[in-house]
Amino acid sequence: MTANKRLVLSSDHAAIDLRKEVAAFAAAQGWDVLDLGPDSPESTDYPKHGKAAAEAVVSGECQLGIVLCGTGQGIMMAANKVPGIRCGVCSDTFSARMIRQHNDANMLSIGARVVGTGLALEIVDAFLSTEFEGGRHAKRVAMIEP
Repeated sequence: MTANKRLVLSSDHAAIDLRKEVAAFAAAQGWDVLDLGPDSPESTDYPKHGKAAAEAVVSGECQLGIVLCGTGQGIMMAANKVPGIRCGVCSDTFSARMIRQHNDANMLSIGARVVGTGLALEIVDAFLSTEFEGGRHAKRVAMIEP
């Protein structure tokens, strides 16, 4: 795993603008951002973008990942198909903190058609600034590993 704080981002066509906002925000917070998402608004398939980002996390190339699509649901499902990924969709800051603190989530998914930019950046901040609590939660996380 890289010693620097490295974050992978990806999205489908529905979330290009929000992904770019998230990339700028994360970079301003000191993260080295690897952006794997498309730049064209032409329709693209979220599963390939979710998988590519997830593979960057499980390989150790990136510590955490954020994926985005219209609802956040489809790309989250695609990311979670990669063994070792724990990705959750969040549309509030409490959930974003809890998936890191209690579930040791290594990826976050956001729906660009569900939340606005301001809330999305607050969700990203909550996710990136929260550490896994361990303790009793470590046993539970181990129970969901493949």
